[in-house]
Amino acid sequence: MKFFLVWNGKKIKQLSIIIVAAFFTAGILFVERNELMVFSTSDGPQAFYKAKTNEKIIALTFNISWGDQRALPILDVLKEKSVQATFFLSAAWAERHPDIVKRIVEDGHEIGNHGYQYNSYPSWDDEKIKKDIRRGDQVLTDLTGKKPALLRPPHGQFDKRILTIADKLKYSIVHWSVNTNDWENPGVDQIVEQTVDQANKGDVILLHASDAVKQTHKALPIIIDHLKGKGYQFATVSELIASTTTKSEEIK
Repeated sequence: MKFFLVWNGKKIKQLSIIIVAAFFTAGILFVERNELMVFSTSDGPQAFYKAKTNEKIIALTFNISWGDQRALPILDVLKEKSVQATFFLSAAWAERHPDIVKRIVEDGHEIGNHGYQYNSYPSWDDEKIKKDIRRGDQVLTDLTGKKPALLRPPHGQFDKRILTIADKLKYSIVHWSVNTNDWENPGVDQIVEQTVDQANKGDVILLHASDAVKQTHKALPIIIDHLKGKGYQFATVSELIASTTTKSEEIK
């Protein structure tokens, strides 16, 4: 079991650095089907997972690590609905599908680093993690012409050591506050309900665009319409960080 510490902070100067600004009482919260335990803390690096805001603003995020059948239909939906999102790309996948990467960029979406290999970082030593992040950084920079500033480690797994490494490499780790569980393919209605019922101001929503997800492209337009109907606007993660007070997680 991995232990996650939660802290609220304010963004200062650069999007890639989240600094702690206040102290909170220790508490415990279980998330991700009890796979992660969340506590409050007073120091250490944090992972952004939610913006504390009174604005009805929300970020859709998509992880991609393999396949070429699901990304384009999802991009078509986002374009039709005039929604910008953040895509976390496995760089090994991006190398194999530069045309899809190009489409993501042309459509105005944000791209974050999802590592090069799609393997769990906590089991690796420091140098192997650094090498993987840097390799992903180089590939995505070469493909997009822009250095990514956001990192979502493969499988969303990280600890305090990985947070520290990412921080030294000028990355902000991005987690999520709403998990749609779309990778389980539970049915379109279930994905919609899971997302719309949980979504709130400042949330970062986790979705996938790899070939394993067979229902996300069908659920997505319904989710967007429901949230727009509730008055929500959509932003990239960087826009969410830049425009609001943030909530972040620290691993310990």
